[in-house]
Amino acid sequence: MDTEAAIAVLTAMITPAVLISACGSMILSTSSRLGRVVDRVRALADRLETMAAREEHGPALIERQASIFNQLDKLTSRARILQRCMVIFYLSLGMFVATSVAIGVVPFTGNQRYNMVPVVLGLAGACFLFYGSILLILEARLALSTIHGEMDFIRQQSKRATPAEIVEQHKPHFVHFRRHE
Repeated sequence: MDTEAAIAVLTAMITPAVLISACGSMILSTSSRLGRVVDRVRALADRLETMAAREEHGPALIERQASIFNQLDKLTSRARILQRCMVIFYLSLGMFVATSVAIGVVPFTGNQRYNMVPVVLGLAGACFLFYGSILLILEARLALSTIHGEMDFIRQQSKRATPAEIVEQHKPHFVHFRRHE
């Protein structure tokens, strides 16, 4: 292999590095999101346990327990989606590293049949990256529904605690894609 061909191979091997970096960023952000979900689950579980230990069991406490239970259910789903995302992003990372290695190895085989190996590996890595991104969109929607549920509960609680004349004067803000009561 001459010098120009070697440089071309090295240059081609570096090309997947951009996608490897993208995978690393996705892994890091997904890991952070998963950590926040786990922390939130622990905090809500502790709060639910504290509520269960109380001797009073009024309607407000039952509503709060139901709200926490619903949040925990959605947070469990979020954690599972995020774990799946992590696996998918690691697979994508592996595919892009394998692409880079294949780009370096294929020219030494001297066989034209193997030229498709890096292309197939690169496409597989891109497909995994795309699938992981779709899963993150679903997880973000689930996160938003959790936030909306908690805000709706807090709004109902604040309506009960606020004098009626203030509640009647209040005009709710318009939120896209949300129904108002």
